Amino acid sequence: MHYATAVSKDEVQTTLKQLQESLTKPHTLRKIQSLSQKVYNWLIKPAEAALAESQTPTLVFVLDGWLRNIPMAALYNGKQYLIEKYSIALTPGLQLIEPKPLQKELKVIAAGLSEPSSGFSALPNVKRELEQIRAGIPSNILLNQEFTRSALQNRINSLSFPVVHLATHGQFSSKAEETFIVAWKDRIYVKQFNQLVRTIEQNRPEAIELLVLSACQTAAGDERAGLGIAGVAFQAGARSIIASLWNLDDESTSVLINEFYQELANKKLTKAEALRRAQLALLQNPKYKRPMFWAPYVLLGNWL
Repeated sequence: MHYATAVSKDEVQTTLKQLQESLTKPHTLRKIQSLSQKVYNWLIKPAEAALAESQTPTLVFVLDGWLRNIPMAALYNGKQYLIEKYSIALTPGLQLIEPKPLQKELKVIAAGLSEPSSGFSALPNVKRELEQIRAGIPSNILLNQEFTRSALQNRINSLSFPVVHLATHGQFSSKAEETFIVAWKDRIYVKQFNQLVRTIEQNRPEAIELLVLSACQTAAGDERAGLGIAGVAFQAGARSIIASLWNLDDESTSVLINEFYQELANKKLTKAEALRRAQLALLQNPKYKRPMFWAPYVLLGNWL
């Protein structure tokens, strides 16, 4: 099936830029819903009947240009956001990887910074975030001074854990020299990060099944930044990546991450559905119901 909507490039770009700016602000809900309904009408409405008939649970998007910086979860039909009806995943190209569910027991290598480092502010809720992961899932934790590039590399090489979770500042850009994640007193730039993820292929047969990048942010105004370091990790061999499209409130992040891992521990759920349920938990919480809190999380790659 093929659907097309005729819209000028200028109108598309102007609408998407306005929506991107509005999504990150606290008092723009009406504007967000109006703009995201416009985008919904372009992308989803023509296929509504076919989607309803197929009863598909998951929508997989291949996005380009400014669409990469818009969370499809926040598209709005006038009554509901898209995430309320579907699990959502992204893929970098039309050649879909073969989706497979988690093959191994859920175990996590988790690293994070709750204290200031490398010119970035403290993330006080990261310690709780990692403790919550450890409480529910077998985990190996690197916090603050323990979180160095070499320590993380050693854990990834020596532990056959399918999930790597990084709760730290980071910056995504289409420029390699402006794309990095922050370790203790250090920045892991995109090429080093590529090697870190790829090392798995060199030292053991299992790839990272799921890489979670918590608290990172995308460079504003860069239409190619959205998949930044997540795209690099995907190309390097990580099968699924969860990342965020803008700088996150670290309290709501902690709530969402805890909910996500609780849902993921339920073997019957896909990664996309576990993320959807975690996002809905925030959407249904009066404190976090605005899209700025729950919408930025995207799943790239294998959604099962």
